[in-house]
Amino acid sequence: MPKSRIDGRKIDGRPIDEGQIEEFERDGVVFLPGLIADGWLPRLRAAIERDIEAPGPCYHGYRVAGGGRFHGNMRVWEGDADFAAYCRESALPAAAAALLGVARVQLYYDQLFVKEPGTDASTRWHNDQPYWPVRGWPILSFWLALDPVTEESGALEFVRGSHRWGKWFQPEPFAPGGSDYATNRDYVDMPDLDACRDRHAFCSWDMEPGDVIAFHALTVHGGPANRSATRRRGYTVRYCGPGMTYYAGPGTSGYLADDSLEDGAPLAGARYPVVHPR
Repeated sequence: MPKSRIDGRKIDGRPIDEGQIEEFERDGVVFLPGLIADGWLPRLRAAIERDIEAPGPCYHGYRVAGGGRFHGNMRVWEGDADFAAYCRESALPAAAAALLGVARVQLYYDQLFVKEPGTDASTRWHNDQPYWPVRGWPILSFWLALDPVTEESGALEFVRGSHRWGKWFQPEPFAPGGSDYATNRDYVDMPDLDACRDRHAFCSWDMEPGDVIAFHALTVHGGPANRSATRRRGYTVRYCGPGMTYYAGPGTSGYLADDSLEDGAPLAGARYPVVHPR
């Protein structure tokens, strides 16, 4: 993977290169340093503070025993112009098209993950798509760092190649007090990956503001608590290409339910706008 940083400008018509596309396809995850230009960062930080002060309807944060706070929210772009502009106008839609190998990209939804200093709340091992009421491919996520991220502050860790396992793991709450999920018989329980680390290839990155991690919807990942004295603000946007359909079965997040769509229907409507090409 190239060592040079990228400032959000297109390179050869795309914001990422062939090596990064190959890494994403092989590992199910790729680090994209400096993908987001600095101009976006103060706008997003201000938008995050607005959401913390007055959370939107999909708030799912946690108060943590022993102090600290884990602020979570999703679909925040629908009520905030700065989040919406970032989802539509940043380098991400073109990056999604390049990584997924598609000409048309839709926004699926966005999500905040803010771990305040000293928040002893780890993010359990999971893969994302079982939480979502969608089926099919292609779909992926971009996790943006708004603060310097280290292992001490809760850097995400991924299992390379786990998107090829063909396993959908039963969703579980991320922290005590979180929402429970109905059991889906098509899902399996997550194994104790920490007890068999020698059997898998793990990866993680220290990050600077503007750095992004892109990952497949079935790539297994998790994260430790924030034991540092600094905040860890992460903002994730999910995009999909043609072929995704709505899923009305059990085990998914109620915040992502869409009563306007029937089971098996293509994603359509104002909640899933086409963001590439613009």
